[in-house]
Amino acid sequence: MSSSHHVLYDPEGRLTAELPPDRTVHEQVVRTALAWSSPLVVPADDVARIGRLLAGAARVVADEVRVHAERLPEDDGRRLFAELILQEADGSLSQPCTSLKGVQNRARLIRALYERLDRLRAAAPVDEAAAASS
Repeated sequence: MSSSHHVLYDPEGRLTAELPPDRTVHEQVVRTALAWSSPLVVPADDVARIGRLLAGAARVVADEVRVHAERLPEDDGRRLFAELILQEADGSLSQPCTSLKGVQNRARLIRALYERLDRLRAAAPVDEAAAASS
């Protein structure tokens, strides 16, 4: 029995716009990554895979943060702070993740992005009528 997978090509980001991030799974991976205390605990191949998984999760959450931040006025401090976190995320995610420390930094990044997302959602609730029309 062989298993297969499909890679989805979604350059416009339509799928992520329609599907919310799977926060429960992301938080489980973050907790697990942060619990590791030694690089010897995790095989090098797994570190690379987990780094890619966390990078994908971080990009999905960053996209959500970006959408919510854009709903705020340009001079709103919450938007400015979100943009700073997004710049940090873009810089961090452009680097390869080849160590346990790198994996843990990505896990911390996801936590920070979710914290910012929660604050932005509280600051600018989604207008259901506008969301339904788009």
